[in-house]
Amino acid sequence: MPRIVLASQSQSRRRLLEDAGLKPTIIVSNVDEETDFFNAMSPEDMVIALANSKAHTVRELVDYPALIIGCDSTFDVDGVSFGKPGTADVARERAKKISGRSGLLHTGHCIIDTEKGVEIADRVTTKVTFSEMSDLEIDDYIASGEPLHVAGGFTLDGFGSPFIPVIEGDYTNVVGISMPFLRSAMKQLGYSWPQVKEMS
Repeated sequence: MPRIVLASQSQSRRRLLEDAGLKPTIIVSNVDEETDFFNAMSPEDMVIALANSKAHTVRELVDYPALIIGCDSTFDVDGVSFGKPGTADVARERAKKISGRSGLLHTGHCIIDTEKGVEIADRVTTKVTFSEMSDLEIDDYIASGEPLHVAGGFTLDGFGSPFIPVIEGDYTNVVGISMPFLRSAMKQLGYSWPQVKEMS
């Protein structure tokens, strides 16, 4: 039986898998997401390219049968990719742009079955709508440190939740990995969900 390998250091992705009964091995890909090659792509294409790159990078490090899961997320506002802000100033600028508006959270997924030599890659998109946020609320949220290192500069499962009244689509996709997509991909690869939960 192959092992589940998550090619990500994201605690949110790990928590989603573990909360669903999976026992992933974590191997961080260390792929540089901020290159001109990736940044030149549309948000929709970029997340799939990065998910592929992360999964294949980890594939080179694994010498046992594995189902490797690579993911990447970005927030698409009018065709512009809002990745991880990195600094308070960038986070503040983005929060003001999305206040009272909607955008598209894209997550690219790449699942590699090393034993069968097969992979499945696709993108899942969820529409996210924000409430109007005051400058005080934005500054308070940024002071928490949470938005600096997450795609789009917000979290649905943390301090950002009070500002997101509506999502259209998959909740887990916004958190970092679409669990319904993962189940579907595993089924395509020939594994039932109970079998996936038995993998360690």
